[in-house]
Amino acid sequence: MNKILVIGDSCTDIYTYCKSFRLAPDKPVPILEIVKVKENPGMACNVFCNAASLVGKDVDIVTNDNYTEVKKNRYVDRSSNHMFFRVDSSVKIDRINSLEDVSFDYDTVIISDYDKGFLAESDIEYICEEHPRVFLDTKKVLGPWARAATYIKINNREYERSKDFIDDHLKNKIIQTLGSKGCLYRGDVYPTKSIETIDLSGAGDTFLACLAISYTKHKDIKKAIEFGNRCATKVCKKKGTSIIIGEKY
Repeated sequence: MNKILVIGDSCTDIYTYCKSFRLAPDKPVPILEIVKVKENPGMACNVFCNAASLVGKDVDIVTNDNYTEVKKNRYVDRSSNHMFFRVDSSVKIDRINSLEDVSFDYDTVIISDYDKGFLAESDIEYICEEHPRVFLDTKKVLGPWARAATYIKINNREYERSKDFIDDHLKNKIIQTLGSKGCLYRGDVYPTKSIETIDLSGAGDTFLACLAISYTKHKDIKKAIEFGNRCATKVCKKKGTSIIIGEKY
């Protein structure tokens, strides 16, 4: 069985589902009635949960201890899944204490960096240099510190922010997700099936986890991309942050 390590910053995702039938009399804003509240581990913890769903106990995580206090609360219409607004806690995520204390005795390392303070660029560079197979997903603008990563997963918006700093070496490592169009790798587009998307929340986390796990087993990046696409498409059919269950990789 292959062993996976996830490193990154985590939070608690909260989905407060509401119904609204009228506007406030004093201001043109909807009056919300809370129907249901759903909580899930988010960010790097969501990557971990997706990976653990596929491979069981052979997945570990290094993340901020206070992730249950770091909250993203989305107020969502129960019927349409329209998000009215999001309220984030102001709890600070401290930088990881010492990477030298982290064991890298794993087949694959996944870095899920939401750029909330847990990992600095130098930390990511250190991890990539310490392990021969690192899948990197980061909200930071890419730079030379990411050169030792094996593969780098970024979305369209992140690519636009980083494109002026991407040289040919980095470009060959990038797997660029394209939303409903699939993803782009080394000039080839890997499409996804056309579906009615319910919620994109956490789909990138699912793609990352499934991509890394499939590659760890098969050593075939094209097959891994196709598996990641298939799994991400499935979670887009569900409300809120979800994990992939029962997929053969």
